[in-house]
Amino acid sequence: MENQSGLEPLGHAVLVRMTEASAHQGLIEITLDVQRNMATMETQAVVIDVGTEAWADEAGPRALPGDIVLITKLAGYMAKGPLDGKIYRLINDRDVFCRVTGEANV
Repeated sequence: MENQSGLEPLGHAVLVRMTEASAHQGLIEITLDVQRNMATMETQAVVIDVGTEAWADEAGPRALPGDIVLITKLAGYMAKGPLDGKIYRLINDRDVFCRVTGEANV
């Protein structure tokens, strides 16, 4: 996955793009209350780029560009990509706590 945002994470920073959860799962519509509860449990994002020092003190990276991850709900700083105009979040590498491996499509 190529970073086309115009934002380059530095140091321990990780650039992610938040994913949108669907309010419809097949024929079942998820109520607003359930959606709010789900929003407090997890925040899912796609890794766009990682800083050169991200996870430098670990055996290997927790996630690579293109990976879907769960992050701390209020982590980081939101920024608009100057090249593509999309909204991203710059987070600390420690705010990535799970890589999602069981989904076919997001």
